[in-house]
Amino acid sequence: MSEHTILLKQSSLKATFQRINILENVEIHGHISIDDIYAQVIKVHPSLSLATVYKNIILMVEKGILIEVPITGQKSKYEIKKANHIHLICTKCTKVEDRPHTKEIDEAFEDMSQENHFELTKQQINLYGVCSECS
Repeated sequence: MSEHTILLKQSSLKATFQRINILENVEIHGHISIDDIYAQVIKVHPSLSLATVYKNIILMVEKGILIEVPITGQKSKYEIKKANHIHLICTKCTKVEDRPHTKEIDEAFEDMSQENHFELTKQQINLYGVCSECS
């Protein structure tokens, strides 16, 4: 049984060929838009509709399998959920790079949550700027 099949079943989703192929493409690219996922998936399954891809992406986001990464002025990209990390997002080329989530960041969030009597249940840190290739 593949890692993607296990991931889907743990989330109470059927491991359909569409979902597995979507997850394979997201894993290969790291961060990818729905349009780019669709362009890859139809190479293997030409009869698959864009609506089916959208529906499956939205469902996998709701189930916590995929994470939506908003890109300012562009369509969001998606990644497979993993340990907390920081996104460096280039506002020119829209490249997304992952950076480690440090102990100091965790401590700052914990302190802020305690000071404000706020229960932090989810976090996503997106930093926007211009990458070295575009500057």
